[in-house]
Amino acid sequence: MELIKITPEAIKFTGKINLSLANAIRRSVSEVPILAIDECDFYKNDTALYDEIIAHRLGLIPLKNQKLKKGETIELKLKAKGKEERLEVLSGDLGDMSVYQDMPIVILGKNQEIELVARATTGIGLEHAKYMPGIMYYKHLAKIKINKEAESYLKLSQEYPDIFDFDNKLKVKDASSCSFDNEEMKDYPGIEITFDKELVLQIESWGQISPKEIFLESCKALKSNLSDLTKAIK
Repeated sequence: MELIKITPEAIKFTGKINLSLANAIRRSVSEVPILAIDECDFYKNDTALYDEIIAHRLGLIPLKNQKLKKGETIELKLKAKGKEERLEVLSGDLGDMSVYQDMPIVILGKNQEIELVARATTGIGLEHAKYMPGIMYYKHLAKIKINKEAESYLKLSQEYPDIFDFDNKLKVKDASSCSFDNEEMKDYPGIEITFDKELVLQIESWGQISPKEIFLESCKALKSNLSDLTKAIK
């Protein structure tokens, strides 16, 4: 395997992984336990939004992940009142549990109030999208061959700067960014693109856990499912 990019939000790497295995890991992302707001009790709501709309917004705010016992919840309180100028209520008003503190929830006009208690619990993406930690996707890694007649194609490096570079002659900069094939390169004779079993995998996190954790936890979830299946067969 080769690591191409790693940031707090995403990880990208290549490897010779069986296609079925890669797909199984991808699907297992929806079985990683994630913390999210599940219920809300409203005590005041003078805003322009219905309780249900605000509750839906709260459920989609990424929270710092914690593993809770079955039935255990964490309470988050929100109380705000509009003054002379309009007041924007943000996710940070729920406390430091929010991964991103500046996500808008609702806007309060003069003297408008909102007061609620939200309860967060652990769930998985198979139950609801709010429990998804992020996404994983993959594609075959392109093998790009530049023949002699194609070395002067400066235009390609300008059209696809992530894939090609030009330093006196055309060179491949990052084949993992390539998502086209020979059919799309028919106007550029001398460029040959082939594919083998090597894949490019990318994982993007919504912030609850890191991309690396998403991959590892997905593998654990898949392993657990396979173990249960083995026991059931026996």
